[in-house]
Amino acid sequence: MKKLFVLFILSGIFFSCSNSSGDDEIRQNIKKHKQKIIVLEDKISDLKAQLSDNGNNIITTKVRVMELTRNSFSRYFEATGELEAIAEAFISSEVSGQITSIKVAEGQRVKRGQVLAKLNTSLIEKNITEVKTQLELAKIIYEKQSDLWNKEVGSERQYLETKNNYEGLQNKLATLQEQYNMSIIRSPINGNVEDIILKKGELASPGMQLMQIIDLDKLHVSAKLSEAYLPVISEGDTVDITFPTYPDIVLREKVTRVGNVINKKNRTFKVEIEINNNDGRLKPNLLANIKINDYNTDEAIVVPSLVIRVDVVGSYLYLAESNSDTWIAVKKYIETGRSYLDNTEILSGLNEDDLVITDGYSNVSDGAAIEITK
Repeated sequence: MKKLFVLFILSGIFFSCSNSSGDDEIRQNIKKHKQKIIVLEDKISDLKAQLSDNGNNIITTKVRVMELTRNSFSRYFEATGELEAIAEAFISSEVSGQITSIKVAEGQRVKRGQVLAKLNTSLIEKNITEVKTQLELAKIIYEKQSDLWNKEVGSERQYLETKNNYEGLQNKLATLQEQYNMSIIRSPINGNVEDIILKKGELASPGMQLMQIIDLDKLHVSAKLSEAYLPVISEGDTVDITFPTYPDIVLREKVTRVGNVINKKNRTFKVEIEINNNDGRLKPNLLANIKINDYNTDEAIVVPSLVIRVDVVGSYLYLAESNSDTWIAVKKYIETGRSYLDNTEILSGLNEDDLVITDGYSNVSDGAAIEITK
C-alpha cells in the first residue's frame, strides 16, 4: 500500500514537470506557425496578383502614389497646464481691531496704496493727541534748558533729562503714528477685489484673511512636464497655448521659467509661460494646452504613417517601380524616425523621387502588377 502511494506522488510530480515543459514547446510552435502564416499570406497575395484572365491579360491593381521629396519636418508634444496669477494678495491686518469701515466692493478695481478698510483707531487717536500735547511742552522746556546750557547756566544733568524726555516723546509719537497707519489697510498691488471675507463690525487680527485681491493683467501658465523632456525645452523657447474654454484664443509665447528640481513622486519638472491678459478674459486656474516643439529638420523624407507596415523582419512599405512596359509594386524595408500627427520621418531605405504607394497598398504584394491612377 505504501509503495502504491509513493508511486502516485512521483507520477504526479513527473506529470507536472512534463506539462510545464510541454507548454513552452507549444508556445514556440505557435510562434513559428504564425511566422509561416505571414509568409504564406504574402505568397498568396503575390499569386493573386499574377493571375491571368484567359491566360492573356495580366490583372493589375489600381493604386495612387506620392513622389518623395525632402522637406522640413517638425514634431511637437503637448502638455496640460493651468493659469495662475502672478500678483495675488491675501489681505490681513497687521494689528488687532474692530473693522469700522470697508472702502471697496467685490469686483472693484483698486490701485496699489488705495485704502481697503479701516479698523477702530479711537484709542490710538487719543494717545496721539495726548502725546502731541506733552511733546509741545517738552519741546519748550528743552529749548529753554538748551539756551541756559549754552550760556553755562544750570547743570548738565538738567539739560540731558529735558533732552531725553523730548526725544522719548518724539519716538513715542512715531510709534503711535505707525500703529495708526497699520489700522488703515491698503492694497499692496494693483488688481481686482475678488473676495471680501470679513465684514464691518467684525474683529480683524494678524494672520486672519480679510479679503483677496488678484491682478488679472499678468498671468502665467504653469505645467508639469516629464523629466524626459528636460533636454528639449529651455527658457526663451516659443510655445503655442490654447484654451479648451476659448477655442478662438491661440497664443504664441516664450517660456519664462524652467524648473530646477525634479519632483521625486511623479518625475516631472515645472515650466512657466507668462502671458498678457489686458482684457481680463482669462482667469486663474483655467485649463490650458501647451504645444512644444521638440524636433526640427530641414531635410527629411516623410511619408504618411498609414502606409508603413510591419512584419517579422521590420517596417516596410511598397514603392511603384517601372518594369519594362508595366508598373510593379516593390516591397521596401525602411528605418523609421519620429512621427507627428499622420506623418513619419524615414531615416533610411528611401530616396528622393521614389514613388510610394499611398492608396491601394493593402491590396498589393512584392512584384505585383499595378496601375497608377490619379
